[in-house]
Amino acid sequence: MKTIVLAYSGGLDTSIIVPWLKEHYPGARVICVAADIGQGEELDGVEAKAIASGADECHVEDLRNEFVEDFIFPMLRAGAIYGRKYLLGTSIARPLIARRQVEVAKQVGADALAHGCTGKGNDQVRFELTYMAFAPDLPVIAPWREWDIRSREDALAYAAARNIPVAATTAKIYSRDRNLWHLSHEGGVLEDPAQMPPRDVFQMTVDPCDAPAEPEDVVIGFERGTPVSINGVRLNGFELVSALNTIGGRHGVGRIDLVEDRLIGMKSRGIYETPGGTLLYTAHSELEQLVLDRRTLAAKDSVAPRYADLVYEGRWWTTEREAYDAFVNVTQERVTGSVTLRCYKGNITVAGRSSAHALYDERFVTFGEDDVYEQSDAAGFIRLYGLSARVRALKDQEAELVNAAETGAQKSRGAPAAAGRP
Repeated sequence: MKTIVLAYSGGLDTSIIVPWLKEHYPGARVICVAADIGQGEELDGVEAKAIASGADECHVEDLRNEFVEDFIFPMLRAGAIYGRKYLLGTSIARPLIARRQVEVAKQVGADALAHGCTGKGNDQVRFELTYMAFAPDLPVIAPWREWDIRSREDALAYAAARNIPVAATTAKIYSRDRNLWHLSHEGGVLEDPAQMPPRDVFQMTVDPCDAPAEPEDVVIGFERGTPVSINGVRLNGFELVSALNTIGGRHGVGRIDLVEDRLIGMKSRGIYETPGGTLLYTAHSELEQLVLDRRTLAAKDSVAPRYADLVYEGRWWTTEREAYDAFVNVTQERVTGSVTLRCYKGNITVAGRSSAHALYDERFVTFGEDDVYEQSDAAGFIRLYGLSARVRALKDQEAELVNAAETGAQKSRGAPAAAGRP
């Protein structure tokens, strides 16, 4: 190995992987790729940190707008939710990060790709399926599947022995993943699903008990299923999600505690904060309910969990996902309008919704007279709608009459009664 390109976050795992690669592949250049997908201050000094850990280079790639426009919003429009709760914050970021890592690897003529995903998690699959899609010829180095380190405590000891600064401690040993869409927490006391998360776990949302005593209304505008404005002000995708994170976060909206099924077969417990995403999913679903007909909604609802599985399992770069997107795009052509949400103490209430394409029309649902619907037509509709049930009942009545006649005839002849017909 002459050049190894590592997907680098600056967290505990990737911080110790840099010296490990240097030790196990003597003479190899280690080039780190850090993706800016909205982590904020977590990326401060990440380049210097990578170099100090032994990396030869560190590329910090600004992928924020691409992350929102090309990954988050298509997933939102599909309505993808995993495990009934999870808005897929970590999952949806991996295909983008891994693809950019491959692009950098090709630019520098790398001999191998490396990642810091554990052998028990989902991310190893997500990264490596993307590698297969864009660099099937490059070997993959996954230290967690090779080294003797078996716990985060071991990783902390490894870092300390090599004077590598890390933010994690034995007191707060949570594994966190942050981007614009969410913040996840795993490990430590959270591994016991019977234990309530400590207050200090949460960082994006205030405790609902400490949220403002007054509710706050927010109006989210959509065009063809894509959010475009807040309270009438047009924003780009990154600005919009950031603003909703602030609004939802101060009201304690978007906390999720989930025992989920990992792709590899085991269950794990994760705590997720997705304040802006929770507002967007609620508003988008409500607008669809106003605009789409019943059968289209049902068809879309059948696609949503499949889309969620696809994202969770790292199968983003597939024909399957492209086909789902094509279907979703058609369903979203008229999903334009606005939804007003009221945030209060961790809860969201729909306070209003409107669309020029709404299928709801007061003229048609009123009890008064209208030119579209004749109430007398309902009798014929019901007669046809219930035809199969009526035929079945008539056939049952005929069978009962035949059985009764046969039983009477047998009694008159003094013969034993025959078993009734079905």
